[in-house]
Amino acid sequence: MSRTGGDLVVESLVALGARTVFGLPGQHALGLFHAVHRSSLRYFGSRTEVNAAFAADGHARTTGEVTPLFVSTGPGALQTLAGLQEAASSSVPVLGVSSQIPVAGLGGRRRGFLHELPDQQASFRDVVKHTRVVRSASQIPSAIAEAWRIAVTAPTGPVWVEIPQDVLLGPAGVPAVGDLSVTPVPLVPRPELLAEAARLLQHAQRPVILAGGGVVRSGAQPELLELAEKLGAPVVSTFGGKGAFPWEHELSLQSWLEDQYTTEVLQDADVLLVVGSGLGELSSNYHTFRPRGRVVQIEADLGKLEANHSALGIHADARLALRALVALVEQRAAVVPDLLSKVRQRLDSQDLTLERDVLAAVRDALPDTAPSFWDMTILAYWAWSAWDHRHGSVHTAQGSGGLGYAFPAALGAASTVDGPVLAVSGDGGAMYGLSELATAKQYGLNVTWLIVDDGGYGILREYMTDAFGEANGTELTRPDFVALAESFGVPAVRSAPERLRADLAKALAADGPAVVVLPALLRMFAPTHLEQ
Repeated sequence: MSRTGGDLVVESLVALGARTVFGLPGQHALGLFHAVHRSSLRYFGSRTEVNAAFAADGHARTTGEVTPLFVSTGPGALQTLAGLQEAASSSVPVLGVSSQIPVAGLGGRRRGFLHELPDQQASFRDVVKHTRVVRSASQIPSAIAEAWRIAVTAPTGPVWVEIPQDVLLGPAGVPAVGDLSVTPVPLVPRPELLAEAARLLQHAQRPVILAGGGVVRSGAQPELLELAEKLGAPVVSTFGGKGAFPWEHELSLQSWLEDQYTTEVLQDADVLLVVGSGLGELSSNYHTFRPRGRVVQIEADLGKLEANHSALGIHADARLALRALVALVEQRAAVVPDLLSKVRQRLDSQDLTLERDVLAAVRDALPDTAPSFWDMTILAYWAWSAWDHRHGSVHTAQGSGGLGYAFPAALGAASTVDGPVLAVSGDGGAMYGLSELATAKQYGLNVTWLIVDDGGYGILREYMTDAFGEANGTELTRPDFVALAESFGVPAVRSAPERLRADLAKALAADGPAVVVLPALLRMFAPTHLEQ
């Protein structure tokens, strides 16, 4: 068969370094999928488009690479929006390629094509970093390269390219794509801002650092560690910043952001250095944080710079900025507040033995290097604050807070990880991804799925009961998760808190997918927002 527009897409992606593609075929996108079949790209197909988007997200987070996502027009494309919103909120470089109706129907002409939308692109403009509609085969390599460059330029994030059906199926018309490379535009900090930041930090009496996900994404952990040790400044990691700073380091104040003591430490800093965080709702203890001193904010996303608090705003990549600051400050003694013992005392007073034991069992069972993916469920909310990060990466859906993220994202990671991957869901979130048990079995992906079954949407049950004295719409009829998993050919076990560590360790050590179901009613620790 002669080369087509679909081949140009695949050739462009391979030339740029892509190795794996996720997606789900559809009538208008057949040219894409036939081209993948004839290429060196590995293809992993999900059972729904939103789960394919989550899988691409999980792969991109794990590898740090741009990850292609192929879907069809209309309903197929729109199904990806929840996954792309999470990727955008968490700055994950997913490159979505969608088919479109034939060129003759573009421009709102309403020709009555299957899957036709007046303006499909409009649905994505406010979700992703960049959108482009291609109208001829010759535009494809440049459009793919443009999208790739934007995806990997800080702040990283998802991008979207649409290509009409007849362009994908039609002749390529140009030679095979050879050398196609892009260079991200470096986001270099301005020197006068760095000099002022260094001056403030050097003369601070109580400097504190808040490390966000931007530190992890830019690979700035060594620079952050060196700067903190040089300044003697304690470091609080945001929920998205897990892994930014060593958990047990003497300067680590860990991640207890939903705690009045942590909020007070951040507020009491005479200079607070915020790196790679927009100080949004979760990082500011639900906007109860009120800084009393100076804030220095290093942020790659210009829209987040000083969005919540006035600061010396430095628009820059975290690694470049921290590297420069290390050279500008001098060694000084450390002053670390007594925070973590207060947190422990508060938890000890709340009768939360079950919850702490369950989280400890998961932590002990998981190999240190294994990545984990967490859905929006009570155990994940605990993990945001309490998870003892070691070497394996930790990924949550708290960027945009949608349900159903953990299992498909873990499958995406498992497509590239040599070893086990853990996914954690509640029974409500698990219902979003049950069809992906077929995907896990089909590809033999080494993912252990822990489903905490509490009979419904547990965290919403708590929120509604606290607010209204009762909960409505939160109780769910569920399947027998063990029997259902086994019907897909996936081994499963019903566990209990006292057996959880052993059951998880056994599942994680085995090859291929596995499901561990834990019937348990977990509670959140009591909220502790500062009185304003």
